[in-house]
Amino acid sequence: MPFIEREDPAVAALLQKERERQETTLNLIAAENTAPAAVLEALGSSFNNKTAEGYPGRRYHTGCRVADELEQLAVERAKALFGAGHANVQPHSGVNANLAVYGAVLNPADRILSMKLSHGGHLSHGDAASITGRIFQPSHYGVNPETERLDYDAIRDLALEIRPKMLVAGASSYPRLIDYRTLRAIADEVSAYLLVDMAHIAGLVAAKAIPSPVPHAHFVTFTTYKTLMGPHGGVILCTSDFAKKIDRSIFPGTQGTPTLALVAAKAVCFHLAGTQAFRAVQERTLQTAVLLAAELDARGYRPVSGGTDNHMVLADLRAKGLKGDTAEAALEAAGILCNRNVIPFDPESTLVTSGLRFGTPGISSRGMGLDEVRTIAGWIDRVLSKPGDPSVQKQAGESIRDLCRRFPLRDRLEG
Repeated sequence: MPFIEREDPAVAALLQKERERQETTLNLIAAENTAPAAVLEALGSSFNNKTAEGYPGRRYHTGCRVADELEQLAVERAKALFGAGHANVQPHSGVNANLAVYGAVLNPADRILSMKLSHGGHLSHGDAASITGRIFQPSHYGVNPETERLDYDAIRDLALEIRPKMLVAGASSYPRLIDYRTLRAIADEVSAYLLVDMAHIAGLVAAKAIPSPVPHAHFVTFTTYKTLMGPHGGVILCTSDFAKKIDRSIFPGTQGTPTLALVAAKAVCFHLAGTQAFRAVQERTLQTAVLLAAELDARGYRPVSGGTDNHMVLADLRAKGLKGDTAEAALEAAGILCNRNVIPFDPESTLVTSGLRFGTPGISSRGMGLDEVRTIAGWIDRVLSKPGDPSVQKQAGESIRDLCRRFPLRDRLEG
């Protein structure tokens, strides 16, 4: 960082401090991962200097010939990676992507049907705290109280009752596979669009480790970080017949100029996601998540829905007499990072919660495997068995730092 160190030592110090934090802590946050150095290099490239409102061949600025080549490359790579008819790579985030889909085919006060936030959905799917909950008329489906899994018969009954214009699928804390084929059948029955937000699982889908929603949905949105191991940005996939509506909804509908350095980083991300090394990381992510759920269950931390089919584990802490906020803080003090999370039918508030959400993308991209997960689960249990004991946290922290030294952050994607 020679330029930053010379021009702004304060920021340079913070950059170094953050790198050291990431190197020495165990990242079990389901929404985070480590981007390869090639992605970070693209983010800091000279494309940051270019303004290019519009689309390839239809810009509102000159000097965009190279920018056009870049965006078209990113689009073609995204389409090939996911088997989509059309891709828009300009969204700044996953929420931006969702807003653009709504704006493309919905009108204010239209009805949408989506998963309850408290059962694993997302704010941008019509929650009352989001602008989407104020613009549209949202209704929500949830999980079965016995199985803690989606009840597709109940979703169909609700769809037939309210006749939504859009059915939204996808989740931020639902550890099971979603039956996209059945949801598309429900959407067709009520003449609704089907939007799938696969932000959390895009990397698993790209690696063909889990089923893809693309063949079934009218629209698919995702973020390019999390399991996809890229930059913080969004993408929209759709069938070719919606391409013009989606593009207009991004520009000029909801955004101005694209962040071309971000588009460059997305292009690199899509390229890497087609490699065998990437597929190996995704397979390891699934394997470690399944084992983590089993190891936590054996120690008395019940996995919601009985386990996981993806990269995350949602643990119910009530049998241990713990609250999520207390457990989160104790683990962070030991260098184990996760997040408190509501569980279905949670009696606690979102600031307290009865659960913790764990994810294995961050440890899997460092090369940690099944043996390390067993060790990690043991340390989680030791810390949470005495959440107020600094000596236990210190002892765990020393072991965690030693584990992290053995598995340093990787600048290159390795299987």
